[in-house]
Amino acid sequence: MMAGIILVCSIYCLLQFFVSYCRSLIAASLTQRLSAEVQDVTGIKNSATGEDFARVVQLLQLCPDRPEDRSGIQAIGTYFNLLGFLRSTVARMVPSLAAWTESERGQCTYFAAVALDRRIAFSRDMFAQQLES
Repeated sequence: MMAGIILVCSIYCLLQFFVSYCRSLIAASLTQRLSAEVQDVTGIKNSATGEDFARVVQLLQLCPDRPEDRSGIQAIGTYFNLLGFLRSTVARMVPSLAAWTESERGQCTYFAAVALDRRIAFSRDMFAQQLES
C-alpha cells in the first residue's frame, strides 16, 4: 500500500515538473515574433491554434535539425499530446478547462513555429557559410 502511494506521489511530482518545464519553454517563445516568411508558410498571423500543430511539426521535419531544439520540441510534442488527452476526456465536462487546453495547444503551435523560424535562419546561415568557402 505504501509503495503505491509513493508511486502516485512520484508520478504526480514528475508530471507537475514536466508541465512547468513545458510552460517555461512556451513562455520564452511567446516573446519572439515570427518572421514574415514563417507567417506566410504556416498561416499563423496573430495567434496559433492547436489544429495547426501537426502541419507546423511536418514543416519542422523538413528543415535541417538543430541539436539545441531537439529536446524542447520533443517535450512540447509530448505536452501537446497530453493536452489533447485532457481535451478529449476531462475538458468535455469542464468548460473552463476546455478553453485553457485550447489556449495551451495554440501556444504549443506557436512554439513550434518559432522553432521553425530558428531552423530556417540556421539553414540560411549554413548556406551562406558554404557560399563563402
